[in-house]
Amino acid sequence: MSFDLGFYAIGFLIVAVLVGLPLMTAMGAIPAALLSAPPNRHEFTNRRVVVLGLFTSFAGAWLMGLGAWLAREDLRYGAIEFFGFLLITLVGTGLLAAGFGPLPSWLLEILGPFAERLPPPLRLAVRDLARRQARAVLAITLAMMATAFGLALTVIAVGETAQSRAEYLPRGRPGSLLVQSSSMFIRSFSAADAAAVRATMERELPGVPIAQSETVADSLWYFRAEADGVEIPEEAVYWDQAIGDEKLLRYLTGDQSTPYDEGTAVVVTSADVKVDSVSLAYETDKDDETTASKTVRAIVARTSDPHMETIFVPSKIVRDLGYQLQPSELIVDPTLYRVTAQEQQRLDDRLDDAVAETHVERGFEASLGWLPVAVAAFLAALVCALTSGFGQATNSRQARVMRRAGSGSGSAFRWFCACRAGMSSLCGTVLGAVIGCPAGMLLLWPLTMRTTWEEPARVPFETPWPAITAIVIGLPLLAAALGALFAREHPGAQAEP
Repeated sequence: MSFDLGFYAIGFLIVAVLVGLPLMTAMGAIPAALLSAPPNRHEFTNRRVVVLGLFTSFAGAWLMGLGAWLAREDLRYGAIEFFGFLLITLVGTGLLAAGFGPLPSWLLEILGPFAERLPPPLRLAVRDLARRQARAVLAITLAMMATAFGLALTVIAVGETAQSRAEYLPRGRPGSLLVQSSSMFIRSFSAADAAAVRATMERELPGVPIAQSETVADSLWYFRAEADGVEIPEEAVYWDQAIGDEKLLRYLTGDQSTPYDEGTAVVVTSADVKVDSVSLAYETDKDDETTASKTVRAIVARTSDPHMETIFVPSKIVRDLGYQLQPSELIVDPTLYRVTAQEQQRLDDRLDDAVAETHVERGFEASLGWLPVAVAAFLAALVCALTSGFGQATNSRQARVMRRAGSGSGSAFRWFCACRAGMSSLCGTVLGAVIGCPAGMLLLWPLTMRTTWEEPARVPFETPWPAITAIVIGLPLLAAALGALFAREHPGAQAEP
């Protein structure tokens, strides 16, 4: 009972942190951004708020580095350690983002003098943003936070995908259809369930040969096949042994000409070994832990897939030892027939979910569930950047100035609106990249900590720099294009001589 309470408590804390941290970050960054903005264009940015924000960001970066450093070892960690290191890094990320709140105001102040030598549309755009700093700073800050979230999620997703690809273990030969028991604890079918599942498969896939692997009916009975000089890889699908008939043997090797003899075991391997016998260890009484052994004749069959390496034992040999066998898996060999996605779906619809589940081995397939969230974040950043041009920003004075600069052409005002939206987006995107990229790279360390014995060591994390560059460049360009498209002059601007 106490274990369950502790598990649920940790889960609640993780959810609370993941939900509450972005809110706390926003509550810190937005007020800091507004406090740093000068009340009018004749005053300067509040330096104290900027310095305090930089100090907060440095503290956050230090915490992020500490969390990543603590989780750097390729060791097995407990759930408490995992949550602790993740919490440290997440809090550091929140402090880093909140501390960047005053920087948009400071950045606009710095850009003002440099803009004097720029073309009129860009110069007036920077002046307009600086003149209305409260609105512009809020828009840039929100764009910065949305961009940081999207980029951090992108970096994490790419790193997690690389780790998941390294951890992926196939469940069969590529293209094979596997029908297995849906029970988490009993990995075999009863005789009645196996007959019903086979009949369903034969109706949906008429004329298709079905192979079958078997296992000892009573899991308390010990059975193990071993061969001298042969070591089955840990990533093999059938790590102990494979029990079945000639269809299963030829599925394992991928060669329909593999010789089969119901009294001969087969060592399926890609190594260059010579084996003439296999030792079988088994129990004669489940209440007696004493094991007996028997040596049977064996041959070697080659396979090009290391995941299919195993020791194949014909079902008759196991039954002759006194064991009862049950089907554990029904298989459609891809050498004989390739099951389509539509056929798999029809089979899924016909089978009872409480009895069996289907799987077609198609290799590692990366999850794209994060992509809509990242796209939504970038779209939010784009919308926030565009809000800097709403309201009185499209005023008659700017339109008159741009019309005079453009010899009466209305396109000059569109250039001004494009520059204003693009500059606002550029400031938010660059600052967001400064937050999001290191946040994603450092959060990957606690997120990929090993918490079970089976997980392999980390793979090198590849940062998606091309995607990051495209986002940092593409968002301001898209904002500029939309700013020009939605430009609207004040009605009194055109009447001015």
